Amino acid sequence: MKTIALVAHDGKKQALLQWVAAHSAFFADKALVATGTTGKLVSEVLEKEVLCLASGPLGGDQQIGAMIAEQKIDWLVFFWDPLSSQPHDPDVKALIRLAVVWNIPVACNQATADFIVHSSLYQQDYQREVPDFSVYQKRLETK
Repeated sequence: MKTIALVAHDGKKQALLQWVAAHSAFFADKALVATGTTGKLVSEVLEKEVLCLASGPLGGDQQIGAMIAEQKIDWLVFFWDPLSSQPHDPDVKALIRLAVVWNIPVACNQATADFIVHSSLYQQDYQREVPDFSVYQKRLETK
């Protein structure tokens, strides 16, 4: 079962909820993880259990980042608001950075999320390449 993390800034929560509702069939067989309020709202829209972590500003973004690093998240959907200042902006950047480091699909807007949902790769049992950081880790150990 694929696990999808869902995050949305306040100014984008409605857009995420509408998008999730429009793709409810897609989420039927997926495990969902989300930050605070977003998770509660998604759970209500889908009538499905969602693992709700802390609110983003209270560490929820970092909790999802840790799950990505632990290989527990297969896809990140983060409807972020590029026009609003966020007090936890460094956490947002760190979360997206971890998604790139661990080579998981990331959708930061509806268009990208639509492309992923309708991708033939996501409909298959696509196995992403997990980076091997052993050389990097050994280099750190010898310093």
